[in-house]
Amino acid sequence: MNRRDPEAALPGPTTAEIAFVWFYRIMAAYCLLFGTLYWVRLVGVIPGGNWRFDLMATHWQVAATALAVLFPFAATGLWMTASWGPVVWFLCATAEIVMYVGFPELFGYKPAIALSHGLVMTLFLVFRLFIARQRRAAEALTAH
Repeated sequence: MNRRDPEAALPGPTTAEIAFVWFYRIMAAYCLLFGTLYWVRLVGVIPGGNWRFDLMATHWQVAATALAVLFPFAATGLWMTASWGPVVWFLCATAEIVMYVGFPELFGYKPAIALSHGLVMTLFLVFRLFIARQRRAAEALTAH
């Protein structure tokens, strides 16, 4: 009797899927960097100014604390390619966009941060759509 391994028939990851995993890892590195920068602000490593938790305005205390926790959490999920990683990153990115574009009088106007998050979101969607299209094409080929 000839038994075939069911996993042997499965194709390996496509080039786009491998690139997408590396995209996740690069996003994870940036999230870890951003989280570290928020922690540096909270702890007060930067001398002078209001870059220490007890000297920050309340709106900065709330935002910096939340992002200092969420960015490293997103980095972990992205590195592991867990389904919740991009969700947490999207929350962080949306929060920063709202902070720097929606409330410039409180947080300052930083369009470069908003633009970079928007570009990464767009690239993420392009990857997802391209991989979904590849999978549909592969399924259509195997169905016939």
